[in-house]
Amino acid sequence: MSAELEFTGERYVPGKAGEIAHEHWHRYAFARAFVAGRRVLDVACGEGYGSALLCDTAAHVTGVDIDTRTLAHARATYAGRANLAFVEGSAAALPLPDACVDVVVSFETIEHLAAADQPPMLAEFARVLRPDGVLILSSPNRPEYSEARNHVNPFHVHELDRDELASLVARHFPAQRWLRQRRYLGSALWCEDRGGGYEATVGDATTAVEAPLPPAMYFVVVAARTTAALPAAFPALSLFTDADDAELRRVDHEAREVMRLDGLLRTCDAELRDFVRHSRELEAMVNHRDEVINERTRAESELREQFDSHRDRLQKEIDAQERIIAYRASARWWLKLPWIRARRLWTRIRTA
Repeated sequence: MSAELEFTGERYVPGKAGEIAHEHWHRYAFARAFVAGRRVLDVACGEGYGSALLCDTAAHVTGVDIDTRTLAHARATYAGRANLAFVEGSAAALPLPDACVDVVVSFETIEHLAAADQPPMLAEFARVLRPDGVLILSSPNRPEYSEARNHVNPFHVHELDRDELASLVARHFPAQRWLRQRRYLGSALWCEDRGGGYEATVGDATTAVEAPLPPAMYFVVVAARTTAALPAAFPALSLFTDADDAELRRVDHEAREVMRLDGLLRTCDAELRDFVRHSRELEAMVNHRDEVINERTRAESELREQFDSHRDRLQKEIDAQERIIAYRASARWWLKLPWIRARRLWTRIRTA
């Protein structure tokens, strides 16, 4: 990724991995077949990588962007290319004269403009194109890009569906060829002699049938004022991958990482189950301990009650004995004692 430009999501910056890289690179790679030897305008060129790619085959490429800092980066990064220039300007008010270019390329631009600015943008494309010029334009397909995924791109001001985009383009470019772009995961068989057409199948272990056209995540439209102006050679299928398979390696790495994390998750689940089982065992032990403690507490309470009752009874007996002893130690007792003994003697005599 450029050291000067940070990827914010508003415009693609080389070095940003993921599907966004393949999507953006593929569009420019596809457009190269239509710009050879021609004067090209790249509208909303951003960092400039696409303009630089086109100028390898085009006679001249002018990249236009509204952001001053981004254009400064583009001029510095791609300096020294005689057939490449960068100009600051708006897509809805291009700083170029009438009928000055053969091809206008504008990828993922229209959705960044308000609805009121989109017709002027198409009018500007028509103004700067020569009568037999060609427009190559891409736009996210709102029903699939946003609505089906419940996705909101904060930099997209007004997205379009197919009918809305076709209506806008047809005002100036009634002749149109449409392509559907989306990421595709499958297996490729390459004919070594590059002959023949192409086939696309879809199926599983039990069946294989001709693959239908997939829903478009993005539409790429090649348009012109007349059908005769459209390119004669038009591929039925265009494939693209990065030269060093970095994206495939990234996906494989992420798949391996998912498998590693899945294994780690299974290990954690097993450890968690062991922990839960051990916790339940500890809980059972704690409950048993609490029952034993409660039983002992009840036994101690009963013993304490018995002890207190016995102690109270003994204390009463001791108190009674102390009262008797105290009474017998008194002068009154000693005065009564002879009479008590005499009464007991008289009782024995009478009973005898």
